[in-house]
Amino acid sequence: MTETPILSLAVKAMDDKKAENIVALNMKGVSLIADYFVICHGNSDKQVQAIAHEIKKVAQEEGYDIKRLEGFDQARWVLIDLGDVVVHVFHKDERIYYNLEKLWGDAPTVELEGVLG
Repeated sequence: MTETPILSLAVKAMDDKKAENIVALNMKGVSLIADYFVICHGNSDKQVQAIAHEIKKVAQEEGYDIKRLEGFDQARWVLIDLGDVVVHVFHKDERIYYNLEKLWGDAPTVELEGVLG
């Protein structure tokens, strides 16, 4: 995957915290919100927070600006706006309920094999 460095960074941070079912959607031409959405889930509130914290920490260490972070305290759906990339870290139940992959079904998925190993 050579889409954008911040996308790779977010995916690697998710993987480091054992996020499940990581999916990246190419939103170019589909949405004006961002170029990419990255979606994953954790199985507990603590894991959701750990994933979100790791993404924020690594992004800041690499000099990226966190435009917005919402939902961290509730740990059900954490949104991290990294500019061109918007990250959605769900609790498993919320991910099933909101089903963003279906909602944004017109967006092609990004191959993550090179990033996830």
